[in-house]
Amino acid sequence: MQTSAVPDLAHTHARPAHWLATATAMSAVVALAGLLQPDHAGAGESGGREAATAAAAAPAPAPDATGVELPLECGGAPTVVVKQATGDLDGDGGPETVVAARCEAGSGTPPSGIYVLARSRAGEPRVVATLLEPARRQSAGELAVRDGVVTAVLLGYSSPDVPRCCPDEREAVKWQWSGGKFVESRGDGDDTGSV
Repeated sequence: MQTSAVPDLAHTHARPAHWLATATAMSAVVALAGLLQPDHAGAGESGGREAATAAAAAPAPAPDATGVELPLECGGAPTVVVKQATGDLDGDGGPETVVAARCEAGSGTPPSGIYVLARSRAGEPRVVATLLEPARRQSAGELAVRDGVVTAVLLGYSSPDVPRCCPDEREAVKWQWSGGKFVESRGDGDDTGSV
């Protein structure tokens, strides 16, 4: 029998103690690697949590006018929303909806009411302000919300002799939330009152 030129190495024979020591060392390395991740390695996890938190903190959408009872006296005729605009009017971060509505009539141009809708604490849309009373006998030709200001072009009649199909007066009006109420001003900037 020929003897090996390499001496017999005792550590080449695996014993349970060796396997246990190796497993413990590997577990420690994996755990340490998990703790010492670079910042971008956890970006998917924290980004997901941040996105979920942001989504939960996002304001509710602007109220939908569908199904909201508007303060219009139509004598049994249905109401119709003819114009609509949305935006944050009071600076609370949540959008409101402004609607111009009128009674549905077979002919002519019935007067409009312009109303602000906001969400109740329960999340239901409700009327919180009337900007234009139908009693003013005007209709909304245009309606917009920009930078927290409601703007409208109101159409009216110069006399009772003007046919109700064809308004002959135009007036630009603005409403802005100030001091806890909507303040109305004409297109030229003069204050005309508040709602």
